[in-house]
Amino acid sequence: MIQGSTIRTPRLVLRPWTADDAPAALSVFGDDAVTRWLSPAMSRISSVDEMATVISSWLDTPPVPPAGRWAVTAADTGTVLGGVAVLPLPPERSDLEVGWQLDPSAWGQGYAAEAGHAVAHHVFESGVEELFAVVRPRNERGARTATSIGMEWVGETEKYYDLRLQVYRLRKGELDVPRLPGS
Repeated sequence: MIQGSTIRTPRLVLRPWTADDAPAALSVFGDDAVTRWLSPAMSRISSVDEMATVISSWLDTPPVPPAGRWAVTAADTGTVLGGVAVLPLPPERSDLEVGWQLDPSAWGQGYAAEAGHAVAHHVFESGVEELFAVVRPRNERGARTATSIGMEWVGETEKYYDLRLQVYRLRKGELDVPRLPGS
């Protein structure tokens, strides 16, 4: 599954971002339907030049592995569908968060869950014991993606980003454990 900093699944290739990805990334990070859930961590991007600057900042200051940022691309065409990231959660930066952002044209096809599941394997193979997702209330799509990765809702908190957020957690031993319907 993991080759260098590239992660492969049957339908996706998660690879490092490049400066050439700015136009495709803008279709994700420039869309209000996506970015409404990202603030204050990230605001809507308004131009290709601004997106290129953001990608450049990601490349100039990469997070310490196993954290990272990946472009989510279609394995068969190489089309950029969105992004997935594993980053330390503020303020203590001791918990790792998985987050996903897809172009709305790619929604509803299971790509976010597939990418999230793949990076969970990556993180757990490095020795990390648990991974979190924080989801704003009313972000039903984000909550469904977290549970489809296998994450369990553990409550709400204002610990991260000074916002009331729903917290989902996945522990290493729970990844790929079959669940009973309705559980």
